[in-house]
This record gives sequence, C-alpha cells and structure tokens, in this order.
Amino acid sequence: MPKSTLLIIGHQVVFQAMFLIKNIYLQHKTGKSIRGKNTEANYSILFFTAFISCSVLLSFFKSPIGTIQYVDPFTAALLSLPLILSNLVIGAASLLNMKDSWRVGIIESQRTPLVEHGIYQFSRNPYFLSYLLMFGAYTVLLQNIILLGLSIIGFILIHSMINTEEEYLQSIHGEAYVQYKLRVPKYFIR
Repeated sequence: MPKSTLLIIGHQVVFQAMFLIKNIYLQHKTGKSIRGKNTEANYSILFFTAFISCSVLLSFFKSPIGTIQYVDPFTAALLSLPLILSNLVIGAASLLNMKDSWRVGIIESQRTPLVEHGIYQFSRNPYFLSYLLMFGAYTVLLQNIILLGLSIIGFILIHSMINTEEEYLQSIHGEAYVQYKLRVPKYFIR
C-alpha cells in the first residue's frame, strides 16, 4: 500500500475517532441528540465523506487522473505534514474547548452558552478551519487537480454553513455575538 494512502488512512482514524468520541460522550452525558437534522449538515457530511474517499482512492494509484506533480512525493508529504498536524491540533482544541456546547449542525430546540475561550478566542470556527486544513493537506500531498477542485467546493460549502450557523448564533446570543464577531476572525486571519 502506498505511503500516502497509509498517511491519509492513519490521519482519518485519528481525526474521525476524536469526532466520534466527543459525539458519543456528549450524547451520553446530556441524554440529548447532538446532531441537527438540517439539510446543509447532511450534505456536508456526504461531501466530506466523498472528499476523503476520493483522496484515499487517488492515493492508492501510482499515476491517478488529475495528478500535476510540482515536487517529488517526499517533498509533497513533508509539505502536507504541518497541515495534517495543524488539522489534528485545531480539531482537538475545538472539540475540547467547546465542552457541552458542541453540536453537529443547528438544533434550534437546544440553547448552549457562547464559547469564547481557548481556541475560540482566535477563530470563531476552528473545527471548520480544521477541515479546510485537511483539504489543503490532501491536495498538497497528492498534487491533484481533482482534489483542488473539490477543496474549492468544500470551502464554499463550509463558508455557507458558517454563515448559516453565525446567523443562528447571533439570533440567540444577540449583542454578545456581535461583539464576539468584532473581536475574533471567522477563520483565523482577518
């Protein structure tokens, strides 16, 4: 099995395990569903699954469709590693700092406190940022135009989900959320 395939699968095992553990723990602790039933969240889950599956598939072949090799595979792996590590660190910090306010999608019947500490003092949407880092990491690792196109679609999808979520958060937290938006960037840099 190619090393790039092993890297992607190993990364996904860790990344998805963090997500699943948080979801199972929180659902057990609160006794409530933590997953919203909104269409946007469902499409996102399907898209993320498709992107990851496409990445694994493309990594498995020696010369997959869409490969544009700018650097040798070793250098591409070295360039992707900081993105992969940042994805894991930011993802973990997001899940930990959100504590019991973590939700997957919007659940209008549940009200949670506004989280502004930890990584949320640097980014309003760090978990979404971690996905963008994953898109970049796999695109750099595999040097593939198909993944670049999917990454652009992924960014548009994530940006739309963030806008929807931020409208919801502003509707329930009011001026506190407006002030938070003024202090903290949507992604990481203003």
